[in-house]
Amino acid sequence: MLVGTFRVLEAQIQVSDAEITRRAKADPVAGRLMTIPGIGPIAATAITALVPAPEGFRAGRDFAAWLGLVPQQRSTGGKQKLGAVSKMGERTIRRLLIPGASAVVRWAGQRGAPAGSWLARMLARKPKMLVTAALANKTARTVWALLVKGGVYRAPVAVA
Repeated sequence: MLVGTFRVLEAQIQVSDAEITRRAKADPVAGRLMTIPGIGPIAATAITALVPAPEGFRAGRDFAAWLGLVPQQRSTGGKQKLGAVSKMGERTIRRLLIPGASAVVRWAGQRGAPAGSWLARMLARKPKMLVTAALANKTARTVWALLVKGGVYRAPVAVA
């Protein structure tokens, strides 16, 4: 009986995934967002549905802070001390950006990131979970830039 229930649920999930993918491809904004590594149809449609007017944010950092992807600051005496990610913000989108960034980091760990790229330099000197959080923050800032300025994502050129 449980196996039958799981099969029915799996069929319903496949139908929902197909509908989300169809809607993401039909929406021009979601299509532009899917050009960013780590953002798929589910994240793109969630961003287009849940983000208020992106022009309301002064900069990409403000958008990332709204998502809860910036480090907490504990500064004193003129010394800046950055802590863990605050997690105080829009939970749904943050929970989609982190696994997307994790997939990009895992892929770069297996296949190798382009030499001289930001990701390769970060992976060489930082733990993978920290790089994942930093990449999610960077992805959020890129999302904000695409929403405000338009255009499609262009991969940065690796620095020699």
